[in-house]
Amino acid sequence: MTMELFAVFLGSSIRLAMPLLLAAVGELVSERAGVLNMSLEGMMLAGAFGGAVGSWATGSPTLGLFIGVLTALPVAALQAFLTNTLRANQIVTGIGLNILVLGSTTLAYREIFGARSREAIPGFPVWSPPLLGDIPIFGEAVFRQIWLVYAAIVIVVAIALILRCTAIGITLKAAGEDPRTLERAGLSVIRVRYGVILFTGLLAALAGTFLSIGDIHTFTEGMTNGAGYLAIAAVIFGNWGVGRTVLACFVFGSATALQFQLPAMGLDVPNALLIMMPYLLAFLAVAGVVGRQTAPRALASPYWG
Repeated sequence: MTMELFAVFLGSSIRLAMPLLLAAVGELVSERAGVLNMSLEGMMLAGAFGGAVGSWATGSPTLGLFIGVLTALPVAALQAFLTNTLRANQIVTGIGLNILVLGSTTLAYREIFGARSREAIPGFPVWSPPLLGDIPIFGEAVFRQIWLVYAAIVIVVAIALILRCTAIGITLKAAGEDPRTLERAGLSVIRVRYGVILFTGLLAALAGTFLSIGDIHTFTEGMTNGAGYLAIAAVIFGNWGVGRTVLACFVFGSATALQFQLPAMGLDVPNALLIMMPYLLAFLAVAGVVGRQTAPRALASPYWG
């Protein structure tokens, strides 16, 4: 592999990892507080659809981004209501919401654009930060990205500091490890868990809009293609730590980038094998092959007070 091809591969890996990273970090915060959002896929898809339609209708990708967030938050709010108020099974309700969003967005997309349409929509332009974009070979290939890539990096660093160094991080850990102790300290476990689910919905919406108006500038039916499940697997792969979760997302992004890189290098690898690579890695992570995982003790357990 030449340096030029490696630079293109690195830039593609970063771009493909960012939607996973946004969703995974949001899910990490939620799981730290004891809530497993299997509806992450649906939140991302709702954000992608709302962002695409909003950008197409207004001609502004920025407004599309806000509309995408507003589209995904009701899904997160419904997940929070089912999880915390009704205390329903988090896995079952999450998968049910994914199916509901998939059907709803497919129907709405066909009603708005037609069954076979591939409507081009306004999207965010790419740009290079000063100095970084001037680096030989790597500047244009690696650093020429949309602004959401750099925003995602800032968000991840901020969340890592909050979880590690603030009272909010201690509160979230208590909600996921020993919620009764948190309640005895005078804080509401239900409110904390409502908050983290809505926060997950916000980041999942950003991840979804990244796909539709940040990357390919269109919307396709079911375009997330399991990205929400990969994000959940990245949290498990990362053992509920920010650093390892970031690494897992980059590994999944690199595996996806290989689908395009290996044929460009002239290597004859079956396309089906390349497509399944991220999911195979996710399976190995969930199965515990990559190491032992220690989940928060109250993860996926409803709190009865």
